[in-house]
Amino acid sequence: MSSLLLFVGWCLLFVLSWPLALLALVLAPLVWLLSLPLRLLGITVGAVFSLIKAVLFLPARLLGGRP
Repeated sequence: MSSLLLFVGWCLLFVLSWPLALLALVLAPLVWLLSLPLRLLGITVGAVFSLIKAVLFLPARLLGGRP
C-alpha cells in the first residue's frame, strides 16, 4: 500500500512538474546510498549499548534477578 501511494504521489508530481519528478527519480537512489553508512552506524551504536547493558546487568542476573 505504501509503494502504491508513493507511485501515485510521483505521478501527481510528474503531472505538476515533470523536471522535479525526474530529479526526484534520479536522486532517490543516491540518497539511499548516502544513508547506508548512517544506518550501519545506528545499528553499531545500538549493538554497543546493548552490550553495555548486558555487561552491567550480568551480576544481577547471576544473583537471581528477573531477566
